[in-house]
Amino acid sequence: MPLAVPVPSGPPHRSARPPGRADVRGRAGAASAVSRLLVVSASMGSGHDAVARELARRLRAGGHEAVHRDVLELLPARVGAGLRGFYRATIRHVPALYGGIYAAFFRGGAGPRPGSAPLAALAGDRLRAEVASERADAVVAVFHLAAQLTGGLRARGRLAVPSAVVITDFAVHRQWLHRGNDLHLCLTPQIAREVRHRLGRPATACGPLLADRFRPHPAGEASWRRRLTTDDGRPPVLLSAGAWGAGSRLGATARLLAGAGYLPVVLCGRNERLRRLLSKVPGTLALSWVDDMPGLLAACAAVVDNAAGQTALEALAVGVPVVGYRPIPGHGAEGVHRMAALGLTEHAADPWQLVRSLGRHTSGGPGPGRRAVAAPTLVRGDVVSPLERLCA
Repeated sequence: MPLAVPVPSGPPHRSARPPGRADVRGRAGAASAVSRLLVVSASMGSGHDAVARELARRLRAGGHEAVHRDVLELLPARVGAGLRGFYRATIRHVPALYGGIYAAFFRGGAGPRPGSAPLAALAGDRLRAEVASERADAVVAVFHLAAQLTGGLRARGRLAVPSAVVITDFAVHRQWLHRGNDLHLCLTPQIAREVRHRLGRPATACGPLLADRFRPHPAGEASWRRRLTTDDGRPPVLLSAGAWGAGSRLGATARLLAGAGYLPVVLCGRNERLRRLLSKVPGTLALSWVDDMPGLLAACAAVVDNAAGQTALEALAVGVPVVGYRPIPGHGAEGVHRMAALGLTEHAADPWQLVRSLGRHTSGGPGPGRRAVAAPTLVRGDVVSPLERLCA
């Protein structure tokens, strides 16, 4: 896939100690630099911001400073809000349209193809102003539009500090990739190798950026188990629709699960209309926004996922098996298939496969530590050290 962006010969000259950095003494007495990083994500759902917050937390725990910004707010007035509203409405109501947009703008292919670089360029001046104001030593993009923004500025010599990209998708589409960026941080070593091959630029695996509370048997598990216990002992299965409550035929899937002897627990996010509709499906528990996700996940026998996003990663970290089913078009479908290909999850192509997969995972019952098939886990890698080297 050709990328019509020149590869910079190297980062712009930087002084030994850029403005905004200070020396601190480590335990051995040697001087080490405290870096200040500008983390740029996007309020598209909740996943990218969650990754950005966890990245900032780890940077601060490592003795550095981190500032979080929303790339949509760096765009001219109302452009960012309009983009978010259009995406949310399309995903919820016209998913086939989003599939067409994804095919045109995000997938690779022969010949010139449209991209988001012109849109990203609208935020260039404001990002550079933020870098100067915050005296940042590096910029970290945690959304593909931000990656196009930082990469374009670096390639044109208009961003004097290095830029890194945290790729949150399993299926890496071309909007994540820009040769102007200095470093790419990926979910798995396989994805890092793919990025290095496609760009010829540094890429390393850092694993998923999840809060420490996503671990086996979290504090809220017992409370959720009591809440989800039914008189007839139906194992609870979580049906995830993301922060915006988007998915294909969620009601039909809930009825399928209930008919197969499960308690469908549907996460409707902030889509109150969806919650009201699914509350009418017999034998279904429809939930709005949930703060204690670790406890809820741990109390469920399995997760049915349609996006290969944060919820799937959180479930694996807690130790709950994930089955991809009826994924949303575009990045959701490609991500679900990629996670299954990597052996992290399963993909059910039809209702019969879904019921069969869930049967394997729940045959041991819903009790703690009684999962018939252990869910694969992703390694929690080091994200701070590569960024420290980038800022050095």
